[in-house]
Amino acid sequence: MTDTSGDQGIPEPSGASDVIETDYEIGQDNIDGQLGPFGFDIHNPVFLVSGIAIVAFVFYTLALPEQAGEAFSWLFGAVTKGFDWFFLGAANIFVLFCLFLIVTPLGSVRLGGVDAKPDYTYIGWFAMLFAAGMGIGLMFYGVSEPMSHFSSSMGGTAAEGGARTDWAPLGAAAGDEAAAVRLGMAATIFHWGLHPWAIYAIVALALALFSYNKGLPLTIRSAFYPILGDRVWGWWGHAIDTLAVFATLFGLATSLGFGATQANAGLNELFGIPINNTVEVVLISGITAIALISVLRGLDGGVKVLSEINMGLAFLLLLFVLFTGPTIAILTGFGDYLLAYVEYLPALSNPVGREDVNFMQGWTSFYWAWWISWSPFVGMFIARVSRGRSVREFVICVLLIPSLVCVLWMSVFGGVAIQQVVQDGYTAAQDAELPRQLFKMLDQLPLAGITSLIGIVLVIVFFVTSSDSGSLVIDTITAGGKVDAPVPQRVFWCIFEGAVAIVLLLSAGGLSSLQSMVISTGLPFTVVLLLMCWAIYRGLASEPR
Repeated sequence: MTDTSGDQGIPEPSGASDVIETDYEIGQDNIDGQLGPFGFDIHNPVFLVSGIAIVAFVFYTLALPEQAGEAFSWLFGAVTKGFDWFFLGAANIFVLFCLFLIVTPLGSVRLGGVDAKPDYTYIGWFAMLFAAGMGIGLMFYGVSEPMSHFSSSMGGTAAEGGARTDWAPLGAAAGDEAAAVRLGMAATIFHWGLHPWAIYAIVALALALFSYNKGLPLTIRSAFYPILGDRVWGWWGHAIDTLAVFATLFGLATSLGFGATQANAGLNELFGIPINNTVEVVLISGITAIALISVLRGLDGGVKVLSEINMGLAFLLLLFVLFTGPTIAILTGFGDYLLAYVEYLPALSNPVGREDVNFMQGWTSFYWAWWISWSPFVGMFIARVSRGRSVREFVICVLLIPSLVCVLWMSVFGGVAIQQVVQDGYTAAQDAELPRQLFKMLDQLPLAGITSLIGIVLVIVFFVTSSDSGSLVIDTITAGGKVDAPVPQRVFWCIFEGAVAIVLLLSAGGLSSLQSMVISTGLPFTVVLLLMCWAIYRGLASEPR
C-alpha cells in the first residue's frame, strides 16, 4: 500500500473541482501529547470510545467465555434470520448503483479534479487491486467453499417440519454431478464476484471523492457532508467513524481467526502439531508480533515488501495447481462457471421467498456482513491508489479486475478439488474439515509437502499484511483523518486486533463467535453504506464533468 496523499492525507484538488468550504481543520478535535516515551495524537472522542469499548469487550469475553459464547450465538441467529433480506437487498442496491454510475454522465467525473493525473500505470494499479482482492479468505475458502456447495447440491434437499434443513443453494441438484458442479461454482462466484466488490467500490469511491475532490479528511464521516453538513464534525460523525472502527476490527479479527485455524491444520498435516486452542493462540500471538515489526518498519519497508512477496507466492501456487491439475478441464470450466454464475444470479440474489434458508442465512448473509465489515479497510486502500481515474474507469476496474481474479482462484483450486472427486474418486478433501481441505487437495498433486508449506506461509503473511494495513486504517480513522499519527497508536490497534481474535476463539462459540461479531457490526454499517450511495450521488452531481 502506497501513500499517495499529502501530509495530512488530503491532496489539493486540481481543476475546477467543487471543493467544500468548511471551517473544520484536520486534527482540531485531537488530543496530543506524551505518555512516557510514547507520543500520541488521537481524535476525541472516536479513539477513546472505540478503544475503551474494545478493551472492555476483551476482558468481558475472557472473564465470562460461556456467557459470551451464548450471547454471540443468539446474536448470530437473530441477525441472520431477521435481517437476511436486508443484507441481500442492500447488496443488490450497491451493484445497481455501480452500474448506474457506469452508464450515466456522472461516470465522467475525475477523482482529484478535471486535471488530475493517475498516480499509477494501469499495470501497477491493477496489481494493487489484485492485492486488495487476495486475502486469508481466498486461502480458507478457495477449496472448501466450492466443495461445500458441490457436496450439499449433490446431497439434494431435506426438510423437517416444512422447512429446509440442508445447506444446498437454491433447489440443489441431487445426483446430477454436472449440474451440482455448475451450481456449486455459481454459488461460490456469487459470494466472491460483483456483489462484494460493489460494496468495496462504494466505500472507496466515497472516500476518494470527498477527500480528493472536496478537500475533506480521509475518514468515513466525510462522505456524509452532503447529508449532515457541518454536523458531520460533531456526534453524528463521531458515531459513524466509531462504527467503522468496530466493523473493521471485527472483520479483521474474523479473518485472523480463520487464518489461525487453517495454519494450525496445515502444520498438523505437515508436522503433526496438534490442533487446539493453545496452538492457535500461539499462532495469533506470534503472527501479531511479526505484524508489529512490520508496523514499526513502516509502509514501504513492511507491508509493501510482504505484499509483493505474497503476491508472487500466490501467483506461483496458482500456476502450479493449474498446470499440475486437469489444466484443460479447469480452463474450459472457467468460462462455463462464469456462464453458470450469470444463469443463477437472479435466483441467488433474490432476497425474499427463498426455501434454501441455511444457504441464504449461513452463507450469503454472513458473507455480505463480512465484506461490509472489511469495506472501510479495503475501501481506504483502493481510494488511496485510485486518484486521477474517472468514476466510470474506477467502478468498471474495481468491479471486474478483482472479481475475475477471485473467480480464477476459485475455479482453479475448487475446480481441481471437485475434479478429484468426480474423475478420480478421491474424497479426502471432500470429507475433511474446512481448514484442512486445501491441504488434502494439494496431497494429490506433486510436491505436496512443499506446496502445503507455501500455503501455510501464504496464510501467515496474509495475516501479517492484513493486521498491519488494518491497523493503519483504524489509526487513520481514530486520528481524525491524519495519516502521520505516532506509530504507537498503530501498535495499540495491531495488538488488539490479535487480542480480539484470540478471545473470540477462546469463547464458547469459537469460530461461530467470530462470525457473530462480524454479523452484528456489519448490520448497522450496511445502513451507513446505503446512505453513502445517496451522498456519492449528491457529491458527483456537483462536480464538473
